[in-house]
Amino acid sequence: MARKRPSRRKGAHKRRKTQQRAAAQKKRSTQRPAAKGSGSSRAKGASRAARARPGTRAKRPARRYGRVLLALGMLALLSIGGYALYLSAEVRVAFDGKRWAIPARVYARPLELYEGAALTREQLRHELQILGYRHMRQPAGEAQWGDGNGRFVIHTRAFRFWDGEQPALRLRVGLSRGAVSSLSDERGRALDIVRLEPADIGSIYPAHREDRVLVRRADLPDHLVEALLAVEDRRFFSHHGVDPRGIARAFWANLRAGGVVEGGSTLTQQLVKNFILDPKRSLWRKINEALMALIVESRYSKDEILEAYANEIFLGQDGDRAIHGFGLAANFYFNRPLKELRLHEAALLVGLVKGASYYNPRRHPARALERRNLVIRQMQEQGYIAAETARLASALPLGVSAKGRGNEHRYPGFIQLVRRQLQADYRDEDLTSEGLKIFTTLDPWDQHIVAREVGAGLAEIEKARRIPGSTLQAAVVIASPQSGEIRALLGDRDAAYAGFNRALDARRPIGSLAKVAVYLSALAQPDRYTLATLVRDEPVRLELPNGNIWTPQNFDHEVHGRVSLLTALAESLNLAAVNTGLEIGVGEVVDTLEQLGAGEEVDAYPSALLGAFPLSPLDVTQVYQTVAAGGFRAPLHAIREVLDAQHQALQRYPLEVRRSVDPAAAYLLTTSLQEVVRSGTGRSLGRYLPASAGVAGKTGTTDDLRDSWFAGFGGDRVATVWVGRDDNKPTGLTGSSGALRIFGRVMRGLDLQPLTPLPPANIGFQWVEPASGLRSREGCEGAVQLPFVRGSEPAQGSACAGKDERGILHRLFGL
Repeated sequence: MARKRPSRRKGAHKRRKTQQRAAAQKKRSTQRPAAKGSGSSRAKGASRAARARPGTRAKRPARRYGRVLLALGMLALLSIGGYALYLSAEVRVAFDGKRWAIPARVYARPLELYEGAALTREQLRHELQILGYRHMRQPAGEAQWGDGNGRFVIHTRAFRFWDGEQPALRLRVGLSRGAVSSLSDERGRALDIVRLEPADIGSIYPAHREDRVLVRRADLPDHLVEALLAVEDRRFFSHHGVDPRGIARAFWANLRAGGVVEGGSTLTQQLVKNFILDPKRSLWRKINEALMALIVESRYSKDEILEAYANEIFLGQDGDRAIHGFGLAANFYFNRPLKELRLHEAALLVGLVKGASYYNPRRHPARALERRNLVIRQMQEQGYIAAETARLASALPLGVSAKGRGNEHRYPGFIQLVRRQLQADYRDEDLTSEGLKIFTTLDPWDQHIVAREVGAGLAEIEKARRIPGSTLQAAVVIASPQSGEIRALLGDRDAAYAGFNRALDARRPIGSLAKVAVYLSALAQPDRYTLATLVRDEPVRLELPNGNIWTPQNFDHEVHGRVSLLTALAESLNLAAVNTGLEIGVGEVVDTLEQLGAGEEVDAYPSALLGAFPLSPLDVTQVYQTVAAGGFRAPLHAIREVLDAQHQALQRYPLEVRRSVDPAAAYLLTTSLQEVVRSGTGRSLGRYLPASAGVAGKTGTTDDLRDSWFAGFGGDRVATVWVGRDDNKPTGLTGSSGALRIFGRVMRGLDLQPLTPLPPANIGFQWVEPASGLRSREGCEGAVQLPFVRGSEPAQGSACAGKDERGILHRLFGL
């Protein structure tokens, strides 16, 4: 079939339509305003636009992307700038604010030297040892001493006391017969009195357990700084916080060694890491570290950065206490100030920067020695020291003090007492962050003797009694009778134990120690009671409010009838004390306890007459201090002065003394307590101290022999000793077989001064017959001379005294 061809007519029609549309379009174009340009120009523009259209489509996205990238770049710069400002603010707050919480430093009492002062050679050596003085054949510098030919040569340190600055001195001290016989300077000029600086015995550090002693840049020895730069940052003084060369060098050294042998961080980066940033490791923290290091270097001098680093760096752990900074580390490892460290000692501290635990010289001495010698070798290689100096320093031992021998470990119990007494006047944050200086009453020699004798004494008792070792515990408090200053305090048989403090917190029944209150109450009524008064040692049967029957007994389970008050106390007769106390009134006795300073409220039950109430050793010492001071109570205290960080006095603790009981009654009681030691339950003290010491004291034993007590005093010390078990099981010890022995050992070691009480003006003396309590005379059988309040002497004479009186009348009047 033939294909149908399209109509010619239709094609012509379409062409006409197309021509008409083009003409109409041309007409509209010619009708536009001239300001818009001629038709030919627009046609040409349109033509160019048509020709350029493909390229335009390609360039427009590129321009848009450029603008976006520019905006993002500006935003990034603003963000980085803002973040840099934020980091700068962080740095400024950290460095310009209070950089560290500075713990309060606690000092012992300063040793005073003057002619006649009681001082032995052993004691003076101990004092110099805890001060960290070096023993030298020829002392030539500060903190050095030597002895020979009966005298000591001592070069002291300068020290700023609460009452002014004392310069460094060169002393000549002669000792003879346990006392200072001469005191002069290096030119031989006599000196009236000199104080050695007080020993730094501890600190009161904050809850986060960081402890440090602040040092200034000027305090850093040159060899320590040189060692630090040689090992940690060779280009410290030339870089700006980050050292690319150091990083490259460390990378190459580590690559050659096949492990990490050298770090690339600068001292500034280490400071930022330890001082500002958290310890979490991440790339982001490393970036922050570098940025902050640059900021620190731009804001602070190299010396300021070194000073901050020296105070912040972690250098060891002491139990729960973190050792920060070279200042404290010098004391912790060498027991002396930083400026006195020698080259090999400073090199060891610098060696610890890499890893204080890993290179701990007490736990890993070989490791520490190798690290120290590496520091010395690098100092030589970099020209800081000569080869011979390096050889000699490397040959020296580490020289660190033994663990537990630092002053921080000697006095934990006493530091606890200091902190408690300070809390009455200061907030915890003040004590742990303001850099206070606390001057205390601690006598290091007394504390040393107590620690030594308690350990040895308990071991001896355990061995003799076949008690398993380390079963017994003890607590000791020693104070000055006249001032109430606490000279020593031990809260555990292990002097370095910093836990439960039995001297402060172990409240145990005090047994017969309470009898001093019974008989003091009686002797305060001289019209009723004297030392010669016969008291009843007879059975007692009392029905208590709860219906129980109380029937106390004597320790020997015997009844002694009527005995003198002096004998009743000397022999510690329970029935005599109860009968006397009931006659006086239990309430009166409890009031006397309060006046003596017992510190605890005691219920007025009859059993209180025999000490069936708890007190701590510190409380007991307060009671006996009042007696030892003749009835004048001086509150026991451990603090003398408190200074702020600028050495300005914040508070002083002056002597506070008030009369609490009648001095005459206190004198009579003291005489009785001397008899306790001379012939009563305390007579075994004669094994340790001569009779000439005149010690006054009292034993105390509780039910089932659970607690062993002794409280006593001499001329210059009053002390309480408790011995027992923490589980409160019986020890099998009485006061005389336990605590008295510890007291005797301690006081023998301290050379206790004799007790010679001065009788008040209203005290006289009279010979009496003890068995009858009647007046007697010298030369009569069994007669003793006793003190009496004038007018209270026995009126009736004994048969011996009567004969003498009749003889006198016959001679005088012929009768």
